[in-house]
Amino acid sequence: LAEFFAEPFVIVNQPAAVGTLAIADLARAAPDGYTIGQISTTTNVIAKLYNPDLTYGAVSGFALISSLGASPYVVAVSPGLAINSLGQLIVLAKQKPLSNAVFGTMSLGYLASKLFEQKAGIRLNQIPYRSSAQAVLDVVAGRVDMQFSTLPPAVPLIRTGKLRALATTGAQRFATLADVPTLAEEGFPGFDVALWLAMVAPAGTPPAIVDRLNSALVAILATGEMRQAMLRQSFVAESSSPEELAHRIATDMDKWRDLVAASAGAAKP
Repeated sequence: LAEFFAEPFVIVNQPAAVGTLAIADLARAAPDGYTIGQISTTTNVIAKLYNPDLTYGAVSGFALISSLGASPYVVAVSPGLAINSLGQLIVLAKQKPLSNAVFGTMSLGYLASKLFEQKAGIRLNQIPYRSSAQAVLDVVAGRVDMQFSTLPPAVPLIRTGKLRALATTGAQRFATLADVPTLAEEGFPGFDVALWLAMVAPAGTPPAIVDRLNSALVAILATGEMRQAMLRQSFVAESSSPEELAHRIATDMDKWRDLVAASAGAAKP
């Protein structure tokens, strides 16, 4: 964007609370086009479903600009586990509960594992970690049986044989794991879980500014250079109109609402 507009863009990294503090600050910023931000499935769907009292509206709190890209998860198991397919994993899980490493219980990876439990008719022993990268290390070491892992920490370990990939969670096979089938291919039609990223501005940002930013992002994300750069980070570059992004958020809200409610209820003492 800085190159496209020949203007400096200052990136402010604001971690904590799965990104919701940063998004709340973004929603409060002046709607003058000088502050934009990156939202995700986590900040504007999952966190909002778990905590409806967050100060920003998932859609109403922002002027939506464009999607940026999406990345599925990979069902990966410890090499010490004597299975080579998703079907074998399900058979084993019905004989004894398998342990599943999760990045907290408010993450999309956790919900993907709960959806898999529901569809496969199994129960997993969910082991929470502070990050997906930390979780995957215990799967490599065999201290935990499996994980619905984000791709960046998992792909190098899969390629070197330190993890065994059984399936990915997206609608199509992922380019860097082209030999790994999707869950849909493995007998779970319609199973489609991917973490998406998008760009937004504070609500009230003038439409002309939103249109200009959308046009820039559509052009940038269409370049081969950006598509390859995104793929190196395990994301498929994917632009959209503001209306398409709003539809995506609403669809994901409907998709996860019941599972989040059941999950939150199960977590209460």
